[in-house]
Amino acid sequence: MNKTYRILALALVVLFAVFGGGCSGNQPGAQAVKSSGAPLAVKVLDIGQGDAILIRTAERTVLVDTGDTPSREKLVSYIKKEGIATIDALIITHPHADHIGGAQAIFDNFPVKQVYDSGQVSTSNLYKQYLSIIERKKIPFALLEAGGQIELGGGAALKVLAPEKPFISGSDSDLNNNSIVLKICFGNFSMLLAADAEKEAETRMVKRYGETLKSSVLKAGHHGSSSSSTLGFLKAVAPEAVIISLGTNNDYHHPHPSVIKRYNQQKIAIYRTDTDGTLTVTSDGSTYTIKKEKQ
Repeated sequence: MNKTYRILALALVVLFAVFGGGCSGNQPGAQAVKSSGAPLAVKVLDIGQGDAILIRTAERTVLVDTGDTPSREKLVSYIKKEGIATIDALIITHPHADHIGGAQAIFDNFPVKQVYDSGQVSTSNLYKQYLSIIERKKIPFALLEAGGQIELGGGAALKVLAPEKPFISGSDSDLNNNSIVLKICFGNFSMLLAADAEKEAETRMVKRYGETLKSSVLKAGHHGSSSSSTLGFLKAVAPEAVIISLGTNNDYHHPHPSVIKRYNQQKIAIYRTDTDGTLTVTSDGSTYTIKKEKQ
């Protein structure tokens, strides 16, 4: 067996099952995150065409995805400006370049205590390099699937809504459709991180979770692509606000006009990293705010 894939063969799903996709049972924490003054801070970083989402509580720092290779220096700079010395968990939602491209820079600049990914494999050099570094540095590695949960401390948690086994197959993009989808739960606040989930994954989640998908804020699936944010999914999530992570004048013409129209029809407030810069969501477990980097 190729050693770059050996780590996948050895990885175990280490998270226990939880009930549904809701957020019941979480209580607001008492301590504050130093950089924001709020018990929970979620930053959707402006790293161009890709995803990189920094989640902080008083107890833990979690990075979800790392953007693409051209944004490596910008990603590292953002994290250092936050005063972060260690990353407790790195979650790679799927092995596309715009989500895994900055992983090497993260490993080179910060100790990473734990890596999670979906278990999907890729033949790309970026992916092989990512696995090789994890193996060389002996970083604990595990797979996530629907029903898992990661504690963030202070009553906050990340609930894993996807991927569900067996993986979706035969879609236009199976890697996207088997992305790790996470729901941040903190008291009465929730935020759904839809990674690059497309309509097939959205349909599966609506069927499994129904109205328990409901979240205060949605990080749009697949950068606002027409393949995501289906009407049925938006109605189930019923967010008050949506954040789209994308690059300025990107080659994919994200976000698609039909998706923007859908958000507007559902009266969802729209935030975009290409025009608003890094977007910071803070919550005390009861209320939340969204702050734009660019005013």
